[in-house]
Amino acid sequence: MTLSTPLLAAAPLVAGLLGPALVGATPERHASVVPPPPAAATRLPEAPAPADVVEHIAARGAADHLRVLSYWTPDRMDNALPIDLPGLVTEGGLLSGLTGGTGLGVAPGVTGGDVRLVPPRHGTRAEARHQSARPLARTSGSRWAVGGAVARTTGRVFLTMNGVDFVCSASTVRSRNRDVVVTAGHCVKDGSGAWAKNWTFVPGYGTNGAKPYGQWTARRMFVAGPWSRGSDDSYDVGMVALAPSRGRHVADVVGVQDIAFNAPRGGHAIGFGYPADPPYDGRHLVYCAGRLRDDPYGDTHDQGLGCDMTAGSSGGPWLTRFDTSTGRGTITSVSSFKYSDDRRTMYGPILGEPARKLFHTAERA
Repeated sequence: MTLSTPLLAAAPLVAGLLGPALVGATPERHASVVPPPPAAATRLPEAPAPADVVEHIAARGAADHLRVLSYWTPDRMDNALPIDLPGLVTEGGLLSGLTGGTGLGVAPGVTGGDVRLVPPRHGTRAEARHQSARPLARTSGSRWAVGGAVARTTGRVFLTMNGVDFVCSASTVRSRNRDVVVTAGHCVKDGSGAWAKNWTFVPGYGTNGAKPYGQWTARRMFVAGPWSRGSDDSYDVGMVALAPSRGRHVADVVGVQDIAFNAPRGGHAIGFGYPADPPYDGRHLVYCAGRLRDDPYGDTHDQGLGCDMTAGSSGGPWLTRFDTSTGRGTITSVSSFKYSDDRRTMYGPILGEPARKLFHTAERA
């Protein structure tokens, strides 16, 4: 594990020893026009490119998919938790850092562990609830009210990890099998620990109801070896191949975003997600926009984006060359983690050769 802390499945940090823990972020000044990417961007050395892809079969047949669909009742969806620090702590477990205002989303039959509840942090930042009829070129957290393709292709993920129900974010991507979504690695597998169970994707969540375009379950999941073996944040990317729903592929119902690998560093990006910790409630699509910058600590190969989105936004897509009139762009990263001494910045991994191999494996699944 690096000095960073993922927004989901984060391990507890010891002050002064392991580095900063996850917190929120503060607002940034607005602009009114999204600038084009710069003509030239610097390229820094990328993380080494391991060849291994770690795969998990999430469902083996129709019965497994029906079980997952039945599991996610409206109450369970409402009570599923984001992960943050500080919050719930389980003795010797990876459930440390849970917060949320809706109660514990613990799966039936889970026992054991000394669990205590620490009250979640509440914020009153005005910009967190900002809504504009025109997209902003620079915002650290505003509700997306413009619609377009991104309002359909981005969705909420519901999953169970170590017996507790959680939420993340994800996006559909253009793929040969028309089934692939991209998210954070920690929204798929708990580092070197358990794979997620009951994994389901709800695109366009809350646009016109909780599930306006239906619900898709996972059939196969993929993460890179360095994430699976050591929770390396530079590889915090997951690809999931979904099962068709009522005979239809997810891409055919909601559309897709393009995805690019080995993109130049820097430039302008816009990140989307469903943050669920205060001051957000997980019911609205939120976005951050601004220029990308390198990890100042040098602990990862990730880039940072000014953003106050909270837990629940993990895995949400970062897009470049984004067209606000259509809501389409190119995914070049996903929301991954924050540092405790930098309340203004979300970090996301570079989609390099390891991510490319994940994607090609997933689209052949």
